[in-house]
Amino acid sequence: MSSRVRLELADEATGKKAFAWAVGWPGWCRAGKDVELARAAVLDYAPRYEVVARTAGLILPELDGIEVDLVESVEGGTGTEFGVPSSITPLDRLTLTTDEAGRFAALVDAAWDVFDTVASKAPAELRKGPRGGGRDRDKMIGHVLEADHAYAREIGVRLPPPHLGDRAAIDAEREAMLEVLRRSTDGSPLADRRWTTRYATRRIAWHALDHAWEMEDRST
Repeated sequence: MSSRVRLELADEATGKKAFAWAVGWPGWCRAGKDVELARAAVLDYAPRYEVVARTAGLILPELDGIEVDLVESVEGGTGTEFGVPSSITPLDRLTLTTDEAGRFAALVDAAWDVFDTVASKAPAELRKGPRGGGRDRDKMIGHVLEADHAYAREIGVRLPPPHLGDRAAIDAEREAMLEVLRRSTDGSPLADRRWTTRYATRRIAWHALDHAWEMEDRST
């Protein structure tokens, strides 16, 4: 039996766009025009995701000599083409023990921490994209807060929406979400809706990190 470390990848794709992610590492997820480009982007972002793992008190496997294993590939949909990893896969419906759920939740918390750290250092005006588009810092922070509030409702957390700069409200909503995500699960949807714990952790962490890394790249 091989003793090499395996990195399990999964992906979703349409004819126009694909997402790939590292199974077991919520938020380590990138997009591409096709699955090959998306998978390559996941590996390219290992140094940036390592910061997230370290913040969560975890050690990311060294990529040198690692064995990459595609364990799941599913068809994407309109959400994929819009720019969101939106497919809830069979792997997302697997059980999680309390320890496993705690590890996943720690990575979500670390993704938020990385986002907050990047935002605290970013200039108010971010460099525009090639077509002159893109949100500036505060609008991007507000967008992430709004998205997290929508995600909170998906997993059964119902609190008043936090506003930009209201640290107490932001922390309260995040902690309530983490409390849900830390629970063991048989893989059933949360709050009688669609999202499972595994999917929720990777979607929430992906969104925070996607904008954290965008903000880093567009800071002057």
